Amino acid sequence: MKQSSSYSTSCIQSDSIINGRRGQHAQAEDLLENFLLIWLDPKIDQSNEDFRNSITKLRQTVNTIEIFRDPNECINYISTFENEKTFLIISGALCDNVMPRIHPMSQIYSIYIFCQKQSQYDQWAKKDDWSKVKGIFTVIDSICDSVRQSARECDEDSIVISGQIEPSFMYTVLFKEIILEIKFDETKETKDLAEYARENNIGSVYKNIGEYSKALPFYEQSLQIQKIALSPNHPAIAQSYNNIGSVYRSMAEYSKALSSYEQSLEIRKKALPSNHPDLAQSYNNIGSVYRNMGEYSKALASYEQALEIQEIALPQNHPSLAVTYNNIGLVYNYMGAYSKALSYYEKDLEISQKTLPPNHHELATSYNNIGGMYDSMGEYSKALSSYEQSLAIYKIALPPNHPDLAISYNNIGMVYDNMGEYSKALASYEQSLEIRKIAFPPNHPSLATSYNNIGLVYHHMGEYSKALSSYEQSLEIKKIAHSPNHPSLATSYDNIGRVYDSMGEYSKALSYYEKALQIHEKSPSPNHPDIASVKNNIELIKKKL
Repeated sequence: MKQSSSYSTSCIQSDSIINGRRGQHAQAEDLLENFLLIWLDPKIDQSNEDFRNSITKLRQTVNTIEIFRDPNECINYISTFENEKTFLIISGALCDNVMPRIHPMSQIYSIYIFCQKQSQYDQWAKKDDWSKVKGIFTVIDSICDSVRQSARECDEDSIVISGQIEPSFMYTVLFKEIILEIKFDETKETKDLAEYARENNIGSVYKNIGEYSKALPFYEQSLQIQKIALSPNHPAIAQSYNNIGSVYRSMAEYSKALSSYEQSLEIRKKALPSNHPDLAQSYNNIGSVYRNMGEYSKALASYEQALEIQEIALPQNHPSLAVTYNNIGLVYNYMGAYSKALSYYEKDLEISQKTLPPNHHELATSYNNIGGMYDSMGEYSKALSSYEQSLAIYKIALPPNHPDLAISYNNIGMVYDNMGEYSKALASYEQSLEIRKIAFPPNHPSLATSYNNIGLVYHHMGEYSKALSSYEQSLEIKKIAHSPNHPSLATSYDNIGRVYDSMGEYSKALSYYEKALQIHEKSPSPNHPDIASVKNNIELIKKKL
């Protein structure tokens, strides 16, 4: 949690998500998780309501979607892949010029021609030379159905070359086949495996829509079935522990998340080579839980273990390296080592610019985090520029109530606050809060961040009762969401103390400052600037008593 040198201001950085690039949560075993969908159309208007509705439907089918207007950029992007299987939606108007170039690419598994008048493009579906073309479509729902069928066909093709495939991947493919083909007079073992697949996939659906308490029992039932059907150190069991850990982390039950991630890691250590990327995933996940718990030195150690494996196992511009650079930057940020954090965030951005299209939401995350460091270092014009770059991308890439938009509004508000433009700051913070109220449950830490920052602006404006009310709302949420010694609680105690100080209620102010100091003194960073700030406040308030 990023904090300024005078008033403690919360700036939530984007958490890690493996589905895409940013971090290492569980890879839910969903049918279409391993595929990429690209939509190429020069006339796409990403602000159009019909387009946004189409994207929403597609995201219910395919985990990762990229949008391109320029055919050359699209082809160059696809050519960077090695093993990914890509589904392509292409505008009918592009077929004559683009189809001969893109159809031969090995990365392309299937092509869907999207148009308003099907009869104009029927020829492409009838030509033997264009075997990857699955049809001519005028509605997105039909494309979704066809994509699911293509995904199944792609898995069947993978089975043919199973001798070349890692066992854990082959295992996943077989389960997908079982859930599609199972007959209920099969053997008990097969029924067990089919039941595992069903439970696991239902859990994934609930997790992906944020219904974590519903996802958990399905993942746990899936794990119990696996323990009966598989050997104790099978990689699939490690993946189930990983999925359970991801759910617990999303629910902010960090000790349970840590336990599940550690069980996953222990199995992977036995089942996989020492430099296997899945081990790096486990270390990244464990590091993220420690970061959430405020144990930054342990988080840093875990992230560095992940980085050590990735530097051996992966090419130097691999997106997973960007993930880990981002995670290390987050920890240095929280420890107050802003120049180190900036260095890692810039490494993250450098890889992202080479591997992602220009409006990819992960680039927005990178700009956001770099803006945070400039803000912490007092370089507000650079911070505002980075945050605005982030927001511009998010508005194109994400739906209107996505949490990452709230992050951008929050951070822009923080810069305006630091620049003394309080009305602009308050407007940005309130936009952030409104999105978070829609996107999160009522006790989510992000709501605490918004209330904290709104309180900060009211304090600066001299409206102390409004400031105190907002700070107290923030504190109540944090008490539910965090452990008693989490640094975020120190932020709230310090801010409430400052309001009482400004109101002349010095005894109350001292009490809150001392609560903040007690937490800060347990921090693994004894030289963090907030410790000196709180100690200074205590000395000043004692002189007023």
